[in-house]
Amino acid sequence: MFEFEITSNCSNTDARTGIFHTPNGQVNTPRFMPVGTLATVKGISSKQLTSAGSEMILSNTFHLHLQPGEKLVKESGGIHKFMNWPKPILTDSGGYQVFSLAKLNNISDKGVEFKNPRDGSHVFLSPEKVMQIQMDLSSDVAMAFDHCPPHTANENDIEDSLQRTHLWLQKCVETHQKSNQALFGIVQGGRYPRLREYSAKFTSSFDLPGIAVGGVSVGESVEQIHSVINFVPTFLPINKPRYLMGIGSLREISLAVAKGFDMFDCVLPTRLGRHGTSFFNDERLNLRNARFRNDFSPIDKTCKCETCKSYSRAYLHHLIRNDEILGLTLISLHNIAHLIRFTNAISKAIKDNCFTIDFAPWKTSSIAHHTW
Repeated sequence: MFEFEITSNCSNTDARTGIFHTPNGQVNTPRFMPVGTLATVKGISSKQLTSAGSEMILSNTFHLHLQPGEKLVKESGGIHKFMNWPKPILTDSGGYQVFSLAKLNNISDKGVEFKNPRDGSHVFLSPEKVMQIQMDLSSDVAMAFDHCPPHTANENDIEDSLQRTHLWLQKCVETHQKSNQALFGIVQGGRYPRLREYSAKFTSSFDLPGIAVGGVSVGESVEQIHSVINFVPTFLPINKPRYLMGIGSLREISLAVAKGFDMFDCVLPTRLGRHGTSFFNDERLNLRNARFRNDFSPIDKTCKCETCKSYSRAYLHHLIRNDEILGLTLISLHNIAHLIRFTNAISKAIKDNCFTIDFAPWKTSSIAHHTW
């Protein structure tokens, strides 16, 4: 049910294309996945997501547990019906909130006690509870509960958190009882190669349908991110989809694909879109700036998304300057399409065996001679 089929390999890197089969459709890899934390990719409809080339999206266990609650989602027929998205869905476990809401939680080996950011009430999440929530949500992929420490943590603290992540993974595996839902483990270990290797080998030993690498892009330097991307894949199973969590820049996606990663997510496309900033090649255009007032060209004339086919920079500038919601939607839609188009172009380059990565300007490196 969750077969991962590798369809082509690159001769000069570890890049590969593949198909991840799920009960709600297949995911062609490498693939960028938009983030829909609260069962919605902010400002974007399911129809628009499909038009942008989305094949799999993310939602968040922690936030859906707080509102509207997993029981209501289950009563509606599961998260796919609840949000009218028939394609694959991955639910994050809430482990990132252990990191991002550190001031509001108390961590032990049994789980995490949160102070609800909505109303101040106390919420306790254990690995067992996180599994039950995700089984009720009925996503295609459930992520194991993990402890993601800050990048500034020392080696002893990282090792302590890693032991907790591994203990929680064992409990998640024991609790998870849903045959039409895949469970992915998460590799942690911070910036320490010894701990990353240990975690990768431990997590791989469970032979789960897929494996993720977390604790990346949480405030550390670009060099440290690259170090993890370069080092960890050596210890991951080749025949399983590899998910690099929280990555959404062209350079880091390119490097990760070259090292054999398959799936990526990031909130950046919609977060920037809500502030009037669009992707263009490897640049960012702040469409609020006055220089776009009389610019009647699309954001990107090579892009085939709904925004670029139908609207000018001048119009988007007008919408953003007047706080019109449509502007935020149209820019977010373009940003999502931009990253999916990029991973599609990489796929084509891999299949044609001309994918290279040298961090030269993006047009001539990651996608070789292909245009997108």
